[in-house]
Amino acid sequence: MQVYIMRHGDAAIQAASDAARPLTQKGKDESLLMAQWLNERRPNIDTVLVSPYLRAEQTLQEIRHSLLLPEQAQTMEGLTPGGNAAWVADQIRDYVSLGAKAILVVSHLPLVGYLVSELCPHEAPPMFTTSTIACIEVDEKQVSSHLEWMLSPSQISLMKS
Repeated sequence: MQVYIMRHGDAAIQAASDAARPLTQKGKDESLLMAQWLNERRPNIDTVLVSPYLRAEQTLQEIRHSLLLPEQAQTMEGLTPGGNAAWVADQIRDYVSLGAKAILVVSHLPLVGYLVSELCPHEAPPMFTTSTIACIEVDEKQVSSHLEWMLSPSQISLMKS
């Protein structure tokens, strides 16, 4: 089964708080580009976990335009920038145990990088540019997992040109 870990799209710098930072037009466009690319791979996502921060919620809204996702998303307080990667990884493993086939996580730096390392202990935390997606293949028995691929909007744009 797959776990897709996505960093939110590009966000405005100025806002009332970090949690209230909205996506920029670039953030919307790049998130949509990533959703279109992922949709071509037919990921069959049945579980969506999203940060409560505005930019992550808006990223999810944008990708819904091009990616078939379940109507309900689980907002997780632990998916904030300073969230505990071990705790989030345990939550993901619980979803796997309950039969999830493919999970999409929309969150923030530095958590997304640490989450990759938590799920794949042999991987150093990778750097995610905005809207980047990493795909982790998780063994059904959770014996092992590995980073299958990681792509950014600029890499997708290069492949198209």
